[in-house]
Amino acid sequence: MAVDHYENFPVASFLLPRHFRHPVGLIYRFAREADDFADEDGLPEALRLEQLARFRKQLVKIGRGAAPDIPWFTELAGVIHRHRLPLDAFADLLSAFAQDVTKKRYADFGEVLDYSRRSANPVGRLLLHLFDRATGKNLVWSDAICSSLQLINFWQDVGIDYAKGRIYLPQDEMRRYGVTERHIAEQRCDDAWRALIGFQIGRARAMLESGAPLGRALPGRIGLEIRATVQGGLRILEKLEHACGDMFRHRPVLEWFDWPLLLLRAL
Repeated sequence: MAVDHYENFPVASFLLPRHFRHPVGLIYRFAREADDFADEDGLPEALRLEQLARFRKQLVKIGRGAAPDIPWFTELAGVIHRHRLPLDAFADLLSAFAQDVTKKRYADFGEVLDYSRRSANPVGRLLLHLFDRATGKNLVWSDAICSSLQLINFWQDVGIDYAKGRIYLPQDEMRRYGVTERHIAEQRCDDAWRALIGFQIGRARAMLESGAPLGRALPGRIGLEIRATVQGGLRILEKLEHACGDMFRHRPVLEWFDWPLLLLRAL
């Protein structure tokens, strides 16, 4: 189930205990469908925002104990009530995806990190609540992992996002390294570009490693899932480094032959 926006976070994988897979699948479906609304380039912005607003109305209904209008939300409501999942985490996801419709550039890293706080961190927080492991320290580690995975997804998808009109690279850092939007438009990987992407790789790696203790703090297969997820993100960064920052011609992805290595590292 780990594809596109969430490909570095293998939710509902075979590593999770079976009884968690369906609830995690519903959380994933919410995030995936909402993200798809934001990315439907064939639809006017107003209609995409309207679709996201419909999801927001379902959350309001769930919060009030009313029946959702969308059938599969009834199942999601049961999971939310049964596991006391925070509704604001779902609302944060919708906020981030709505922002994707209207905001195309990011002035600095603070803006990028704020987006990641709402687009990625809620997934990890929801899973910790689902696992009944949402302690203060675990949430901090989870936020570091999820934000870093979002950054990694940005850096592997620079060309894809640019085709949608978006640039997540901080504008001030682009200027600092002498990189312009023409680098992306022309897929130009010169020394300035490699230096900028090298900086992004280093920061994402440090953030990911700072959250890695979560994989040891969580028990059994849940902890193994987190450790494998961290190793997946690190592997993408390795591939991006090997490609010298050229994600245009060598987009780093996890192939079937990467998984034995990731599991070995996770174990």
